[in-house]
Amino acid sequence: MILASASSLNLVLALLASASYAVSATGGLRHGQTLTRFTVWLAWCLHAVLLALGLWGAEPRFGFAPALSLSAWLVGVVYALEGHYYPKLNPPWLLSGVGAAAVLLALLFPGSPLAANTSTWLALHWALGMASYVLFAVAVAHAWLMTRAEARIRLAADGHTGLPLLTMEHLTFQFVSLGFALLSATLLAGFLFGEQLYGAQHPVKWDHKTIFSVLSWLTFAVLIVGRARFGWRGKKAIRVLYMGSGLLLLAYVGSRFVMEVILGRML
Repeated sequence: MILASASSLNLVLALLASASYAVSATGGLRHGQTLTRFTVWLAWCLHAVLLALGLWGAEPRFGFAPALSLSAWLVGVVYALEGHYYPKLNPPWLLSGVGAAAVLLALLFPGSPLAANTSTWLALHWALGMASYVLFAVAVAHAWLMTRAEARIRLAADGHTGLPLLTMEHLTFQFVSLGFALLSATLLAGFLFGEQLYGAQHPVKWDHKTIFSVLSWLTFAVLIVGRARFGWRGKKAIRVLYMGSGLLLLAYVGSRFVMEVILGRML
């Protein structure tokens, strides 16, 4: 935990962003959609400034918590873009809760300093990996919305998500397909150009990160083939999606969490 190293500016921005996310999570229930939209955009802008300071500030850092924070922010971007094409889509309030937690977690665990000679191609490699994280996170959020709506419908309650369930399902697996393509590109780049990305002193090896990444890729491949060949839908497909996403989360974020927090090592 490195809260003491956080600057006053970062601390203030993080608290304001977290508070804005928290208000947006409950604003729709208490004060209507106008307050919710305003606080979501305010939180998103403050969060963006925090990410910029962390990645391009005086001492750039990155680790498991900044990775989660960046993923949460990008998920919000994807939902904002999706809402432009599907205005009736209701983003889950849980996303604001995740955003608030991610901001505070990154404040507590800012990660390790980035080397000054970091390769430009490594940044691209990370960007591909983060984009695949985000697309699978959005797919999981959609799957959660569908599961919740179906459960409420069975209880004769309002299961409205803003979109028909078939449309939600179609969007969910479009995100899965795009995420799988980016994850494939990320793994392929790592295996083929490992020395150029990480340097000759850090060759690609079969560590926990690589193993979990490959396992997640195989799980998503099974899901895509199962859906295309055997028509997997509903709970079966969603369970496999959750399993693959959990493995992917363990691949980078989980490995870095163990190294930085449990073992106290900075990579």
